[in-house]
Amino acid sequence: MTSGNQPTVVIVPGFRDHMPEHWQSLLAERLQQQGRAVRIVPQIDHDKRLRRARVENLERVVSGIPGPVILVAHSVGCLITVHWAQETKCAVQGALLAAPADFDNPLPPGYTDLPTLAKEGWTPIPRRQLKFPSIVVASRNDPLGKFERIQELAQAWGSRCIDAGEVGHLGPVDGFGTWPLAEELVQQL
Repeated sequence: MTSGNQPTVVIVPGFRDHMPEHWQSLLAERLQQQGRAVRIVPQIDHDKRLRRARVENLERVVSGIPGPVILVAHSVGCLITVHWAQETKCAVQGALLAAPADFDNPLPPGYTDLPTLAKEGWTPIPRRQLKFPSIVVASRNDPLGKFERIQELAQAWGSRCIDAGEVGHLGPVDGFGTWPLAEELVQQL
């Protein structure tokens, strides 16, 4: 349900799902305190590594919301969002895609390998323009996506790309906890 005529904000976490100290969780709390309607896509227990299961989970959440939504995705949540956007009929006002993971190129040691990601349905990353306005935030030193590559994806999606500087993967380990720019970007959408 929307607050007034504002769209519902839907938080799309990555593989690690909802983490209380993550900027997405803190953003959700701040927006709720302001009276905004917010939904966090819940963790799934079955097939959680499969793209199809994650996309279906996002569709369940968004299709149950009356009116438009603004998606706020991080990392793998960005990939869930762009895969989902290729097939949904739901009304989307816009999307904030922060630090998308690049699963089309090798990841650092300790992460899933490319053949496994392909088998789980994550590749290739869709390159069609999104049907709604979007903002991609790219980091210059993100271990999960080279800056130039994320810029290319943003261009393919028709997204405005913001250079966030050297902010790692925009997670709690990189000092993002509270991230005021996220709220500002949601307001722009």
